[in-house]
Amino acid sequence: MNAKEIRSTFLDFFASKEHTIVPSAPIVVKNDPTLMFTNAGMNQFKDIFLGDKAPFSKRVADTQKCLRVSGKHNDLEEVGIDTYHHTMFEMLGNWSFGDYFKEEAIEWAWELLTSIYKLPADRLYVTIFEGDVAENLSMDEEARDFWKKWIAEDRIILGNKKDNFWEMGDTGPCGPCSEIHFDNRDEADRVKLDGKLLVNQGDPQVIEIWNLVFIQFNRLTNGSLQPLPASHVDTGMGFERLTRVVQRKKSNYDSDIFQPLIRLIEQKSGINYGSDEKTDIAMRVMSDHIRAIGFAIADGQLPSNTGAGYVIRRILRRAVRYYYSFLHIQSPLLYELVQVLASEFGEVFPEIVKQQSFVARVIEEEETSFLKTLSDGIKRFEQYSTAAENKVAEVEGKFAFELYDTFGFPVDLTQLLAAERGMTVDLIGFNQSLDEQRKRSRKAAEVITGDWSELMKTDQFTFLGYNQLESKAKVVKYRKLKAKDKEIFQVVLDQTPFYAESGGQVGDKGKLHFANEVIEVLDTKKENELIIHFVNRFPENMEGNVTASVDATLRSSTMGNHSATHLMHAALRNVLGPHVQQKGSLVAPGYLRFDFSHFAKLTKEELDKIESTVNRKIRENIPLQVDVMPIAEAMKTGAMALFGEKYGDQVRVVTFDKNYSRELCGGTHVTATGAIGYFKIVSESAVAAGVRRIEAVTGDAAEKMISAAFQRLEQIGSMLGNVKDIEKGVLHLQEVNVQLKQQVDHYTALQVGKMKENLKTTIEKIGDANFIGAECVLPDPEALKKLAYELRNEIENVVAVLGIASEGKAHLVIAIADNLVKEKSLDAGKWIRIISKEVNGSGGGQKFFATAGGSNPTGIKKAIDAARVLLKTNDEGK
Repeated sequence: MNAKEIRSTFLDFFASKEHTIVPSAPIVVKNDPTLMFTNAGMNQFKDIFLGDKAPFSKRVADTQKCLRVSGKHNDLEEVGIDTYHHTMFEMLGNWSFGDYFKEEAIEWAWELLTSIYKLPADRLYVTIFEGDVAENLSMDEEARDFWKKWIAEDRIILGNKKDNFWEMGDTGPCGPCSEIHFDNRDEADRVKLDGKLLVNQGDPQVIEIWNLVFIQFNRLTNGSLQPLPASHVDTGMGFERLTRVVQRKKSNYDSDIFQPLIRLIEQKSGINYGSDEKTDIAMRVMSDHIRAIGFAIADGQLPSNTGAGYVIRRILRRAVRYYYSFLHIQSPLLYELVQVLASEFGEVFPEIVKQQSFVARVIEEEETSFLKTLSDGIKRFEQYSTAAENKVAEVEGKFAFELYDTFGFPVDLTQLLAAERGMTVDLIGFNQSLDEQRKRSRKAAEVITGDWSELMKTDQFTFLGYNQLESKAKVVKYRKLKAKDKEIFQVVLDQTPFYAESGGQVGDKGKLHFANEVIEVLDTKKENELIIHFVNRFPENMEGNVTASVDATLRSSTMGNHSATHLMHAALRNVLGPHVQQKGSLVAPGYLRFDFSHFAKLTKEELDKIESTVNRKIRENIPLQVDVMPIAEAMKTGAMALFGEKYGDQVRVVTFDKNYSRELCGGTHVTATGAIGYFKIVSESAVAAGVRRIEAVTGDAAEKMISAAFQRLEQIGSMLGNVKDIEKGVLHLQEVNVQLKQQVDHYTALQVGKMKENLKTTIEKIGDANFIGAECVLPDPEALKKLAYELRNEIENVVAVLGIASEGKAHLVIAIADNLVKEKSLDAGKWIRIISKEVNGSGGGQKFFATAGGSNPTGIKKAIDAARVLLKTNDEGK
């Protein structure tokens, strides 16, 4: 079987067992503060396991894009080094929500592996939970007895809590699990040692391929286990590992999942895979990482310096470092692999095909930027090693960490550079700096979450905010969190008019009216599908009815901005072209922000046309039309969907004129576009490779902005002497400024000329050089450079070292005659870096001309003296 057949076989098998086949959720997680990325197949069903949502089907199966690079599942540094860890991987899974349990899960797993995939039964081993005295948990005899129907008892291995008791996190659903392992060794090795002894021992050929989790308990914050009212099955099988063993390969990377990528890398690098371990690792890293990078970008996560975007940038840069260091490629390459992703995975993950050119363009620009950063980092290392040579034989750990943190250098690259110069790296100091940074990051992100205190049981939570801003409700549950020494209070209601932050729209604020108390709602957010009200405190009594009241003024402004965002999105596509896709947004009461795919700065004409189009649609007072329909039907109507969003079977379609704007959207909107009032673009800028951003205001905020602009015009008119025509007044001011500048340039030239003639009388002969060193009195650094150039052009064999103090800062310049640079190997750029230390500064330049600046003007004379010493030393050395 090829990889595509292996995947479809899994899904077809469970469809035959009456499972609903669902699409993969986006790899980037939204509305879950505990996760950045989908790291397991069960993530999209978390609400069901937590009891916050009724299951849409009792049996489900899918293949899920997952990413494990940070937090608890940090596999990044192992990826590429071994042959079975990955950043992005597919998790094949089947689930039962209160339906079948251990017997069926075990039977079907065995049937699929041995009867359908034809894996040899004598190469399979299974593990079961051995129990845990501290947890008062007995051995999972039920699972053992079911396994004994299918496999010899001596192939059933007892596993400890670490390996065979699965937990979602520190709290939440959990239970015993049963792993299935495959012995992929050659026959000769199998004869020498029983594979049973290698299960869970890190052997690269005896690997876990499937984990069957039996969710029976809920872990509370006090550590105790509470039985769940219904038992669930959650299984996960790594697609890459399964393909490897079905195709009888020794490495995941030898399967046809990765080989098309590796073949293209071979072609581009001119190096054969399998010829050298270091180049093999580089190719494995690239073929793995491009999948994580490509699918994350296609799902809406752009590389950046924070959060999930930073993780994607780290992965990309690790891949670049490997091809730069080991394949000796110094130009972008990863982006060319996107075409392979599209052809190999487009059938199951169509978003990579639809966004192929965009994803490739983003990656190429990221590569180009980082290759320059790498080059700068190497120069920084060369400066460090030059200054350190003949003094120390070890690169300081703090400097190695600086290269890692600032330039993205892995410590092994620093070691490579150091070894070329006969130096070593202080790894203890490096790891100490790294640990300190990690501790700071963990402390900053630490959140202590309490258990929910439940007042009533329900899995039905109703949002009423589309049609009303106030409603009666009851408190379902509440809890307290602690983050950065600050207490956070959270309340969940059975029904609420409060909109929870989602789809770019901020959460509502307002008040909760209890019997004798009014509690302020500071924010509203979603945790998966649960609407959580962040309040300033808890009331004394949570029982009884509560009146939930949304701040109508803030909501009204937010709705205007959200509807304006839809109108602008349509206008962008009309003006710029259908390639425009939303890449992010923020809809707040005060303004709106919209990120979109486009690779050029928008012209003033384009911005004017977009703004004019939106305002025309506002004046047309187009009524809002909202329809709820199956997603397939919605897509047939031409409704726009956002890549990276998770949509259910039923979707909400928001339309402002079916021929103008139709989008899938769960946000709140004005009843007709006239309520927006007016739309004004504030700024347009770039936020990432291939992504532009527009910020705009509407309604009252737009009115205030325009009023402020007129007030500024009046102030400018007043400053110009109350002229009636401000434009003429500004033009006159510019003309006067040009005349004054010409006068200043004339007087500066005279001053430079006079200073030059004076300096010619101070020439000091040092060897063959005519040395001029002086602290000058000139109006600015540009005049100083002009003076140095004129001295260099008019005096033979000159070495001019000049300085001025200007606005509390020191400015230095060195100018050297060409023949001295060539014959005496003098270097102004090198000298300026040395003497600028006397003024607490730095600088650089070419061998014949260099400049520097510093914060200590009193050190100018010392800097000039230092240059004189350098010249004398050079002359004596010759």
